[in-house]
Amino acid sequence: MDRDQLRAAWEREEAAAHIHGWDFSHIRGRYEVERDLPWSYEALARGRLKPDMRLLDCDTGGGEFLLSLGHPCERTAATEGYPPNVALCAEKLLPLGIDFRACGDPAHIPFEDGSFDLMLNRHGAFHAGEAYRLLRRGGLFLTEQVGSDNDRDLVELVLPGTEKPFPDLTLERQRRAFEATGFKILRGEEAYRPIQFYDVGAFVWFARIIEWEFPGFSVDRCFERLLNMQETIDREGKIEGTIHRYLILAEK
Repeated sequence: MDRDQLRAAWEREEAAAHIHGWDFSHIRGRYEVERDLPWSYEALARGRLKPDMRLLDCDTGGGEFLLSLGHPCERTAATEGYPPNVALCAEKLLPLGIDFRACGDPAHIPFEDGSFDLMLNRHGAFHAGEAYRLLRRGGLFLTEQVGSDNDRDLVELVLPGTEKPFPDLTLERQRRAFEATGFKILRGEEAYRPIQFYDVGAFVWFARIIEWEFPGFSVDRCFERLLNMQETIDREGKIEGTIHRYLILAEK
């Protein structure tokens, strides 16, 4: 395709960059990520979850992972703050008897002290002190987080010099925060792994969705740099960046 055709194709991807729940199926098969993390968040959650526990899934997205656990609905709660997902969760979770509450502030979650045995949080905002308040004695907080260095090499390709949006999101800093709150860290791990895109259109869609990492990104603003990415794909078959993840399992 020539420049005008590429621009038109990428602008179509830009226009299509909307998300329902946390669903990246639009670019399935066009990118790969999290193939080889040294832990399984799902296995850890399932391994700690018992049928009689009170469970809270914070920033549940569209409730997809929570529902996959199959925990008794009457002992299940969830929060979500992103308005389109709030509406989706109200539609999906409340009729099942799950105690869903809209919440966009991780430091003020609307449940009583000591309400839960297990709190889950995958890629959502969290506050160590609020987690401590909400858990019962012996309760567990499990989180897998996107770290501060996530996608930084990709950001530099299109928006060089952009500041990190969340510089404190590293295992070491968050471990100290949890320990200062009174938690005992049972497990803490950090990993850097590749993320690969096989066409520039998939990257355009991704960058528009993850707007906090790529602030101000647009096809128009970054067009020449996107052409450079296209040359890399033509030559190497992919664009590769680096994800940053860390995991904490903490006990009250």
